[in-house]
Amino acid sequence: MATRSAPPLADLPLHGGDFPHDGAAQRQWRKRRRLSSVAADLIGSADAFLSRAGFDRGPWLAVGFASGIGAWFLLDTVWEWSAFLVLCGLAALFALACWRGREDRSHLLIAVVALACVLALGMAAIWARSTTVGAEPIAYPRVLALDGRILVREDQPADARTRLTLALRDAETGRAMKVRVNVQQDRVSPSMEEGARVRLKARLMPPSPPILPGAYDFARTAWFEGLAATGSLIGPVDLIEPAKAPAPLAEAQRRLSAHVRANMEGSAASIAAALASGDRGAISEADEALMRDSGLTHLLSISGLHVSAVIAAAYLLAMRLLALWPWLALRVRLPLAAALLGALAGIGYTLLTGAEVPTVRSCVGAVLVLIALALGREPLSLRMMAVAAIVVLALWPESLVGPSFQMSFAAVIAIVALHNAGWAKRFLAPREQSWLARTGRRIAMLFATGLLIEFALMPIVLFHFHRAGVYGAFANVLAIPLVTFVTMPLLALALLLDLVGAGAPAWWAAQVSLDLLLGLARFTAAQPGAVKLMPQMGLGTVLVIVGGLLWLALWQGRARLWGLIPVAIGVVVFLSTPIPDILITRDGRHVGVTGESDRLLVLRDSRSGFARENLLELAGAEGEVLLFEEWPGARCSRDFCVLTLERGGREWQVLMARSRDMVEERALAAACERTDIVIADRFLPRSCQPAWLKADGRFLRSEGGTAIYLERETIRTVAQSQGEHGWWKGDRGR
Repeated sequence: MATRSAPPLADLPLHGGDFPHDGAAQRQWRKRRRLSSVAADLIGSADAFLSRAGFDRGPWLAVGFASGIGAWFLLDTVWEWSAFLVLCGLAALFALACWRGREDRSHLLIAVVALACVLALGMAAIWARSTTVGAEPIAYPRVLALDGRILVREDQPADARTRLTLALRDAETGRAMKVRVNVQQDRVSPSMEEGARVRLKARLMPPSPPILPGAYDFARTAWFEGLAATGSLIGPVDLIEPAKAPAPLAEAQRRLSAHVRANMEGSAASIAAALASGDRGAISEADEALMRDSGLTHLLSISGLHVSAVIAAAYLLAMRLLALWPWLALRVRLPLAAALLGALAGIGYTLLTGAEVPTVRSCVGAVLVLIALALGREPLSLRMMAVAAIVVLALWPESLVGPSFQMSFAAVIAIVALHNAGWAKRFLAPREQSWLARTGRRIAMLFATGLLIEFALMPIVLFHFHRAGVYGAFANVLAIPLVTFVTMPLLALALLLDLVGAGAPAWWAAQVSLDLLLGLARFTAAQPGAVKLMPQMGLGTVLVIVGGLLWLALWQGRARLWGLIPVAIGVVVFLSTPIPDILITRDGRHVGVTGESDRLLVLRDSRSGFARENLLELAGAEGEVLLFEEWPGARCSRDFCVLTLERGGREWQVLMARSRDMVEERALAAACERTDIVIADRFLPRSCQPAWLKADGRFLRSEGGTAIYLERETIRTVAQSQGEHGWWKGDRGR
């Protein structure tokens, strides 16, 4: 009888069951069960955290709406935008299907569904806005005879020119389009106002994309303004048909600006005109730079500071005057009437000054504050700022990516968060003390507010402008009260007294106050290290920092301290951000090299200074530039410059074209073969094959301005951040 041999140990069921592999199956099942348990615990913890936090949902809804808008700019293609909307819908449906009716998931359910909805709404809002208002730019530079109607007239006396925005039809394609033309001031007559029809000849260009990665993107701005081209006048301007009904607000703005400038002198006159009417056309470039370097440039733009001052003055004045009428005081709630008059004053001032985004935001926020005052509610709250942000973003979603919106809301959020903090309320609470002590506390809080605003604005300023005013917080402690409580009331008084011809003393006092402001700006900007240039801050870095700051501002309790983690991470990443070794503008004519001298080395000295300024800012360099031909380490001929750079433990040979003259192809090919990088503002033959990168006209036309990091052996181009958005057409050869 045969004996059955014992099975090997590996074939025996170790944990029971009918099959030999049951043990492994059970172990896998138990792992899945443990993972599922961990996920459930995390979800439960998240819901419990939300239930305990006691945070205000309104501001976070605004953040979600803004994030949906930002996602449209960050994502590249139509498919990605569509996928984003689909994912938002799936997330909301999943939450409803899995967590509806469960008390232990109620807070998380609301958060997920609400966040998914506002994210989708933000994406849809900006997508619809781009589709409806975006204007296809002209394909190439052209000289055209234009016959159009004036939509906007902007006088710029500081530059001796006037900007005319015209509505017309393209003579070649027949499509309706808007163009903006710079016209010499002496060729513009008073009758050329909004609504008039003119005929002129102009040299037109497509709106310019960023000259370098991280530089200002005018093409994007023009897209949302509906501008197909910009240019300059050639020859005279003929008035074909005068305006049937002049635009009253635009005309009032111009007359008010001219009246203010006629009663004051020098730089103070142009700043006063900007404060009174929002017209910055008379402010010179030197004054702009002075205010920027001193950290006071925000005072030149009509923003929350100015709108709030107008509304507060109207509210307080109305309260005082209405209280003098006993019959009215007994029958009407004075705070409600004063709030109505203040709102009308704010809306009128907003419309008169051009209704820019910061002004609209400020007006909406101020009107909400007035409503709160009239109803006896807390006037300053983050919820009101959230409503104002949603209103502005719903009307102009593209404003999210502009510095104006970001800086305006960042400053207001910082102020509200500070003054709603428990320690700040206790510090400012009324108490029995001398007038001097009360004044000292208010000054201290004003200084703390200035420092906080500077800190909150720092990442935004560095991201957009690559510079920071070191002493801006100190200057603003004096400048903001001076403008708010002295200059603007004096300007209002002067205009009021001019009705009876007695405004001269008020105009003189306003002149003195603005001269003091300019003196403060000059003193601040003249201090050593007043302006610090920094290299380009990456988008990811600024998003991490801003996200942490929003968490600090919008959350409550100890949980807000978690926001310090992303802020710290972002700061560390920013401080370790490398400076580009080589910067190439989109036309290839301007090249900057860093790290070889205490000055930036450049291929050409720009006549306009625009390219040079951008090269300096994005390189984080200060002072004057140094031409390659003056640098001992470079070898330059009439046609080319050769530079040897030592980076990352190796030597890089860089060949740069200086002229457009024909070069013998064989010699050029041999030179290219001996170099690592070739840079030219023209198309080079295929025989030119450097070892690493050929940045010629063909490459730059497709990729745009380029930054090269030699140690990392990476490049960054403008095209990498543009995607399929309508304003970028890299193959057009702009």
